[in-house]
Amino acid sequence: MNRREQRAFKLFMWILGLSLAAYIAGRPLYWHLNETLSSASSPCPPCHCDCSLQPLLSLPQGLTNNSIIDCMRQDPEVSEEVGNSFTALLSEEVKQKEAEAEEKQRIADTTLLEAKKIASQYQKEADKCNSGMETCEEARERAEAALENQMKETALWELRARQRGWKTASKKSRAHK
Repeated sequence: MNRREQRAFKLFMWILGLSLAAYIAGRPLYWHLNETLSSASSPCPPCHCDCSLQPLLSLPQGLTNNSIIDCMRQDPEVSEEVGNSFTALLSEEVKQKEAEAEEKQRIADTTLLEAKKIASQYQKEADKCNSGMETCEEARERAEAALENQMKETALWELRARQRGWKTASKKSRAHK
């Protein structure tokens, strides 16, 4: 990015940050200011109503439906039955949660055991590979030593042959061409 693009990016980020701050803090401030201004500029004093708590329309005693009120009254037998059924539901839910937890634990244990088996197999394979590499390295070192000895022996035989008048075959092969 060149300097101009960096400045434009910074300006964009500032504008985005200010917009986000205005969005978050703006609405509560707007309503707070709106309430403050509306209460300060209100020309009318607040109204004090003296409203009675009696309903505007009252029904005669025989026509009212009190079944809702009767339902709300506490019946000890119903309360005990509801409490017992609630306790039974809770205990059933606890048993179900315990069964689910045991099942999840069994699955986790099985998965862990499988992972341990696989890790053990990989470790065995790695050990085999390492021992194979060590064997190969030892064989390579022995081959290098044998090659070095063979080179020394070849040089010694070649030196003896030259001392007895042997000339390299490359001169002869050039002559035949």
